[in-house]
Amino acid sequence: MPVVRDLRVLVRLKNFRRLLAVRLLSQCADGVYQVALATYVVFSPEKQTSPAAIASAMAVLLLPYSLVGPFAGVLLDRWQRRQVLLYGNLLRALLAAGTAFLILASVPDWLFYASALSVTAVNRFVLAGLSAALPRVVDTDRLVMANSLSPTAGTLAATAGGGLAFAVRLVVADSDAAVVLLGAGLYLCSALASLRMGRGRLGPDPDVVQPRLAAALASTARGLVGGLRHLAQRRAAARVLAAMTVIRFCYGALTVMVLMLCRYAWTSTESEGLALLGLAVGVSGAGFFAAAVLSPWAVGRLGQGGWMVACAASAAVLAPALGLSFAPAPILVAAFVLGLVTQGTKIGTDTVVQLAVDDAYRGRVFSLYDVLYNVAFVGAAGIAALMLPPDGRSPALVVMVAALYAGVAALLLRWRRTEDLL
Repeated sequence: MPVVRDLRVLVRLKNFRRLLAVRLLSQCADGVYQVALATYVVFSPEKQTSPAAIASAMAVLLLPYSLVGPFAGVLLDRWQRRQVLLYGNLLRALLAAGTAFLILASVPDWLFYASALSVTAVNRFVLAGLSAALPRVVDTDRLVMANSLSPTAGTLAATAGGGLAFAVRLVVADSDAAVVLLGAGLYLCSALASLRMGRGRLGPDPDVVQPRLAAALASTARGLVGGLRHLAQRRAAARVLAAMTVIRFCYGALTVMVLMLCRYAWTSTESEGLALLGLAVGVSGAGFFAAAVLSPWAVGRLGQGGWMVACAASAAVLAPALGLSFAPAPILVAAFVLGLVTQGTKIGTDTVVQLAVDDAYRGRVFSLYDVLYNVAFVGAAGIAALMLPPDGRSPALVVMVAALYAGVAALLLRWRRTEDLL
């Protein structure tokens, strides 16, 4: 099979394989840490969770990175990306250990959120650096396949980390602090794995690197303006980023709905709800894997834009068909489909952006990409908080999401006729 052959070629590339190892360990730790936060906020017996509480937690944890993200991009285009991966993961290991201590100490919520905020703030640098570095370890002809394997494998690693966290929480130790410490250990392993790559291997080019922090910060404003101007001149990249933002919004709204269904509608105890949520996360992860397998084949036959249109159109039809029953089995099928659709669209988006954007600007653009992800997810949680009843059953929310998917499919179909990369 062509997919298997291309995968074999990619994993033979030494630096791609090493960068992938850093991503897998880092995102596995992310999955562990995020599930620990979710169980602490949503499934703690002493907390009466509501959609508004979930939205507030997401806003506290994610919205500040709308400010951090662009600055991360400017620095990524000046700092050596290998060093960002090394020190970023070391810092996250230390901060995650601090979060575990705060959970054990039963501190006020604001202090817990401040600690979690610090961990995920550093995450902006690491994830953007991984995406910006990918074209430095594979050639252009294999970039689509690399984008199918690497980010999707990272998402699967995060899903596996989430599953590991659920297992630790339910089987080994009924302690969110123990789960957070596991995440801290994985962050440390990711930092050590980055040392296997040369210091300057991941770019940017030496004449772009500014080793002094003061010089990099002084040029931040000019760099942001330059990155935005560059993106404005690359219509294909700007358009797919807009489409991906809407699809991320849809995924976020449905995620909050499933959280509430697991917590209140489908189960009678916190442990049962947590187990069912773990199953939903695993099924969605299977959809991510399916996207990794199908995307190269689909892009070869439909093109980048055609595959993205197919993903959005499929979601527009299947989201209401499966979701309006609000029953566990159809919702789990929907979780698989939406995992496939979201990751398939992301693979196409990553590839278009990487091909359309110059290397000197990739860090900034991928950081902006990351910001759009956060804002879309938080915005979705806020809308869901207004629309969802306490048990999570909202036909209006499902219909709204289906309409957004349909709108994205129509726009991508229209843009495909005018953009070579689509």
